[in-house]
Amino acid sequence: MTKSNNQFKRIIGVLVTALSVLIVGLWHGTTALAAPKMETGIGLPKDISVDGHRIDWLLGVTNLFVTILFIMVCLWILIACIKHGKKHTSDYDHGESKHTFIASLTVSALVFLIVDGNLFVNSMIDIDYVFWDFAGVEKKPDLVRIEINAHQWAWDARYAGPDGQFNTKDDVVTLNQINVPKDAPILFQLASVDVIHSFYLPNLRVKQDVVPGRITHLWFQATELGDFDIACAQHCGVNHYLMKAQLTVQNSDVFQEWIRQQSIDSVRLYETAVKEGGIHEKRFQETQWGWPWKKSL
Repeated sequence: MTKSNNQFKRIIGVLVTALSVLIVGLWHGTTALAAPKMETGIGLPKDISVDGHRIDWLLGVTNLFVTILFIMVCLWILIACIKHGKKHTSDYDHGESKHTFIASLTVSALVFLIVDGNLFVNSMIDIDYVFWDFAGVEKKPDLVRIEINAHQWAWDARYAGPDGQFNTKDDVVTLNQINVPKDAPILFQLASVDVIHSFYLPNLRVKQDVVPGRITHLWFQATELGDFDIACAQHCGVNHYLMKAQLTVQNSDVFQEWIRQQSIDSVRLYETAVKEGGIHEKRFQETQWGWPWKKSL
């Protein structure tokens, strides 16, 4: 096999690789920008959040930029393979010239500004004005507040009852099951009793670490009904795989009826424990893990 044949095969290999990556990158970028609705293939999980498209756009456009840069590098290599054949006279350069320095600096600056600059600026805007705007969310009249207590290896959720106060006898407490109303802002305050966990809802495009000794926050607004996964994105021990729960998005009237009935059951349980069980009310409340809701800054 001659050297020219080897060189031709190398060129074909580079072209096929570049074309394949371009097709995959463009497909992934366009589907992410369009907020894909399927959970199959290499796409993202179905987006059911009002603001989830912001995350998908950042992922899609970043992948698109990186793919374009990769194609440019492959083409550069291809041109070098064709131009610098056996008939080409070698030209030695240590890369110390002013021209080389300026060219390298310019290319690096363009890459950082286009790819990293876009990612940094847009992510900071999304964080400041959307995902971390907890004070703004607190002002919404239809807000639903939920406290989450993470521990090895489960998620406990607490809703305030009709009195609007947490850690009282009419609270609704669930285990690995969180019900929320559709189209209403949902604000979580999260705490951990043992190690660091990470409250992750892939279909809502949100994730928040849960740190012992601190109260962290997370909010979203779901746009579709159904059952969706809740996971722990932080390795939290040997049974980390058990840190899974279910988020159920319901119509508002169904959710309100569920809260009402669950609160009635909680009061009945409280009265049974205090009156029939002989437990003092103060002692009963000391056994509860809830906390007074902390105002967002």
